[in-house]
Amino acid sequence: MNHNQIRTNVIKSRGRMINGEANPIDVYVGNRLRLRREMLKISQAKLASLLGVTFQQIQKYEKGINRMGASRIWDMALVLKVPVNYFYEGIDEKIDKYSPRRLYGISNENVLINTESDPLFKENNIELIIALEKIKNCKLQQSIRDMIISLSKTTSYNLSESLDKNID
Repeated sequence: MNHNQIRTNVIKSRGRMINGEANPIDVYVGNRLRLRREMLKISQAKLASLLGVTFQQIQKYEKGINRMGASRIWDMALVLKVPVNYFYEGIDEKIDKYSPRRLYGISNENVLINTESDPLFKENNIELIIALEKIKNCKLQQSIRDMIISLSKTTSYNLSESLDKNID
């Protein structure tokens, strides 16, 4: 059975399940939208006006009836003052199994990035970014950035050995 046949059997067009129900991931994202809207005490009508849609559209997003595209999620995040990943935080295996990728039989072993090698998952890198952002002097911040980039390009100089000697 090829992927097109699997797609036809598992998921309908526009992301709906074969039985016509909304994809559980879309429902989850909609629930997160509703939760944040209610936390901010914003009505569906007010949120709709901030986004340039109708309040009925917000209702459909919140129930997962209508899927939100990437640009709409971006706008939601900006208006609701949350990072984009807020809408996906907390998705567990029970819900993850409904992602189109998983419905097509592709396992989590096929993800492209190993978090152990991803620089954004290394605590030292995050600390460095946060510290650099705290420097308010733009010229100084740029100089430090340039220095780090320059040091990273120098292969003949082993910075870690030098630092180890200076620490001892």
